[in-house]
Formats: sequence, structure tokens, C-alpha cells
Amino acid sequence: MAPFQPTRRRFIQVVGGTSVLALLGCNRREQAMVTLYTFGDSILDCSRYNEFGVHPGQLLVQNNDRLFPEFQRQDLKSLGSARLEHRARDGATVNGLPSQAQGLRVEGRAIALITIGGNDLLSGLIRDPGAGITSFANSLDTFVQQLPIRPVLLGNVYDPTFNDDNRNFLGVEPAIARKNLQRMNATIQEIANRYGQLVDLHAHFLKGDPSWFTATIEPSLRGASEVRRAFLPYVVRK
Repeated sequence: MAPFQPTRRRFIQVVGGTSVLALLGCNRREQAMVTLYTFGDSILDCSRYNEFGVHPGQLLVQNNDRLFPEFQRQDLKSLGSARLEHRARDGATVNGLPSQAQGLRVEGRAIALITIGGNDLLSGLIRDPGAGITSFANSLDTFVQQLPIRPVLLGNVYDPTFNDDNRNFLGVEPAIARKNLQRMNATIQEIANRYGQLVDLHAHFLKGDPSWFTATIEPSLRGASEVRRAFLPYVVRK
């Protein structure tokens, strides 16, 4: 049998074939499905508060270019294959988070978004002398620790009064209310530092205006997009 003598054409074919296969392999990795999971309250589950049925998780996976042309191609589907598993529920408190994770089966790449605390404040923690927010912290810590998804992005609680005491709608002394909001957000910050990443919705929404809200405290259509805006750089980076 004659010895194998690689010709220049044969060498190019072999190398070229290898490059194509390597490229296909990279493509498969890049196209691996990413699932975005949402947990928590109406900050993420606000579709009922706008006429288009839009909420932040949808916009992070695939932007609505007609409503928000500014964000064209700034979503997960522009980077590869992505899907949404929306589990957040309007009105949820921290004690409702475990039920949102029931039946959870995580396969492949995943990112979890969590917003919680606002309804806990409205349910009484806005007046809390101390023990209530500690209990909240323990419950949230347990949930995030046991959640089989990483990374985790935790949004803190925004202030729909824009730090203006004249907009107080709670009938609670503003100094007490603001102190407990700060304590709540400090708690969320600590848990985010422990398990994932804080998304500072509070700071972002202080730069907004009343059009970001509807029904006093709920994200409007614009508000849903602004929640998306706050999460977007972390979602894309992760």
C-alpha cells in the first residue's frame, strides 16, 4: 500500500472540516436554552395593570419592539435560545414563595429573578418594631438557599412616593415607614450578597415619575419596562 501523502488540497479539506465542526460545536453551546424564572410579587407579575398584558420577564426574554423600540435586540432571544417560566404572583408575600417553587424542575442553564417584600410591608411590617422583618429575613434566606437555580437576582422594594412625605398613602408616620423600608431593603441586600446579586429597584425608581405607577403602587406599562431596564444588564451578563 502506498504511504499516505497529504496534498495541499487534502490538508485544507481536513483543516477546513475541523474548523467547521468546531464552529458547529461553539454554535450548539451558544444556542443552549436559557430559562428565565420569575418568583415573587406584582413587581414581576404586573401584566394585569396594563392594557397590553406585559410584564418584565416577557420583555427580558423577548422585547416588544413596537412598544419599546429603544430595547430592540436587547433581550435574551437576541443572544440565543431562551424561554420564560413565570411563577411570580401579584399579591405574594414571602410566605408564598415556597408554593411558587412547587413542581420546579430545572434543566440546563437558568436564571432566577425574585422580587418580594412590598406586600409584607403593606401587611404590617411597615410598622414593625423589629421581630417581623427578622422573620421575613429568615424565610427569604431559606427560600433562596434551597432554590435550585443559580444565578439569583433579587430586586429590592421601591418607594412609590419618590421619598416625598407629601405622597404618604399609608397612614403611617413617614419616619417609621421609611426606617422599615430601609431595614427591609438592607435585609434583601444581605441575602443577595450571600446567594446572588442585588438589583437596586429602589434607587432606579427614585429617578422616575408617577407615570411609572398605576393603582398607586403597581408598575404601569412604563414601570414594567423600567423594572426590565434595571434587571437587564445583570440578566445579559449572567
